[in-house]
Amino acid sequence: MKTYDITLIPGDGIGPELAEVTRKCLEATGVQFRWDVQEAGVDVMAKLGTPLPDSVLESIRKNKIAIKSPITTPVGTGFRSVNVALRKELDMYACVRPCKSYEGVRSRYQNIDLVIVRENTEDLYAGIEFQKGTKECQEVIEFINRYAAKKIRPDSGVSIKPISVFGTERIVRYAFEYARKYKRRKVTAVHKANIMKFSDGLFLEVAREVAKQYPDIEFDDRIVDNMSMQLVQTPELYDVLVLPNLYGDILSDLCAGLIGGLGVAPGANIGSNGALFEATHGSAPKYKGLNKVNPTAMILSGVLMLRYLEEHDSADRLEQAVAEVIREGKDVTYDMKASRNDPTAVGTREMGDAIIRKMELSKAGR
Repeated sequence: MKTYDITLIPGDGIGPELAEVTRKCLEATGVQFRWDVQEAGVDVMAKLGTPLPDSVLESIRKNKIAIKSPITTPVGTGFRSVNVALRKELDMYACVRPCKSYEGVRSRYQNIDLVIVRENTEDLYAGIEFQKGTKECQEVIEFINRYAAKKIRPDSGVSIKPISVFGTERIVRYAFEYARKYKRRKVTAVHKANIMKFSDGLFLEVAREVAKQYPDIEFDDRIVDNMSMQLVQTPELYDVLVLPNLYGDILSDLCAGLIGGLGVAPGANIGSNGALFEATHGSAPKYKGLNKVNPTAMILSGVLMLRYLEEHDSADRLEQAVAEVIREGKDVTYDMKASRNDPTAVGTREMGDAIIRKMELSKAGR
């Protein structure tokens, strides 16, 4: 049996609790793992002066696959985000966030099954910014004002929004390949090409060209503000959404809201040379060590990792076990009860144990 070398980043806040439960659930599938535990986040910052030590990047480059618990972004340090830094340093250009309804999760919607494919490296998240009042910002404003019909006020801060043919082509191609692999019916490109004609317009133009190479998959496009309304009114009309970075960030949270929140929304960051799997919610430091928070998003991120490893049977069994525990509603955390004050709510570890028991019963019943 193959053993997979996996970088495990426990994170901080509630992260280590979620990482431990997820590790146990993944091992309970019977798949063999060799865990390379690497620390990152605010706790490491206090010791090493950086929330993202080089050893973390070296481990992921070596193992090619990592799973990460939530990490707190340090405040007032100038370090933007460990999550963003990992994606950029490792060129994990595709952020994949499935948003799927599970019976038993409180939500206004049912039967949601959407996949967000977000470009991870370009757009306004590229980090090309110039602070108001600096010499560099003044020079940028003066340069733009020489060539642009509309002038920038001198007291402005400036962010640059680059969207390239290369970046767009590979993310749209990834969305179509994903749709084909998982037998999805349609890909929708989301943009604001009616206003930003030379950035979002380029994104749409390239998306249309790539779509021609996939005649077996339906393609359409939507302007981002209209897409927001469509997702609230008629989400059943959509399947895989491919978006530039900022719109993908916003609409992935909207879609998570359709299925009950970030607590049940897994995530993956995929590149040509590896993948990083993570829950999409925050580190919630006020709940640290309380054995209280919902592990579902983290465990489902482990399901995505199993699928990436082509361990599809194990992925299906783990996802089914999660779905059954949620549907029964007995061994779930407080946020998944009808009343958040329900005294029958269980802790993080106990919910994980219930999921493992479901997998064991499933295996015994074969």
